[in-house]
This record gives sequence, C-alpha cells and structure tokens, in this order.
Amino acid sequence: MTYINDPREPQEEIVEQTPARIRVVRVVNAVVHAVCWIFALVLIVHILLVFGEANPGNGFAQLIDQWSRAVSLGLRNLFTPEGLKLRTLFNDGLAALLWLIIGGVVTDLVSRIGLPGPKRVWYRRSLS
Repeated sequence: MTYINDPREPQEEIVEQTPARIRVVRVVNAVVHAVCWIFALVLIVHILLVFGEANPGNGFAQLIDQWSRAVSLGLRNLFTPEGLKLRTLFNDGLAALLWLIIGGVVTDLVSRIGLPGPKRVWYRRSLS
C-alpha cells in the first residue's frame, strides 16, 4: 500500500514557465497602466487643491500645478466657465478621464497584438 505523499517515492515537480513574450507584455501593460493612473491622480489632486483653495505659493501646490499642466493633454482651456473651480473640474477632470481611457486602450492593444491567441481576427472593410 502506498500513500499519496509517501516520502520514499520520488516526487515530481511541475514547473510552468511563462514564455518571455507573455512576461514582456505583462510588464509593458503594468508600466502603461501605472503611468496613466499616476497622471490621472496628479490631475485629481490638482482639482482637490483648487477646490480646497490651497495656497498657490506653497511648494507642493506649485509642483502639482506644474505636473498637471504637463499632463493635461492640452485641455487646460477647453471649457471656460466663470469660476476657477468649475473650469478646473471640467478641464482637468476630462483629462484625467482621458488618461484612464488611453491606458485601457493601449493595454488592450498591446495584449491583443503581443499575446498569442487561438485565432486572431482582424476586420477590414473592403470597398468592393
């Protein structure tokens, strides 16, 4: 009679190795995801600082303002309502949302192109 975990029996070790291609796709997706979330968070913090009426002379507030200008995707003056708070909410809020959408689209494309699949289908409209 042998037991399932009999110490006298040779043990088999099953090791699944992830192909390098899959590891690269995962790392690229993680980096893209992290960068887009960091940009969105900078914009959200800027919105919170404006709503909280933070001191614009403060070093942290200046740093966040500069970073948010750099990652605003050119949307700083898209909407021009009367109040600064509303303007910041609309412009930086839209930019933050776009960063999250961009991150999702880019990671999806990297996964679709970089990962092997059972059947990759590309649809193309023909003129005929």
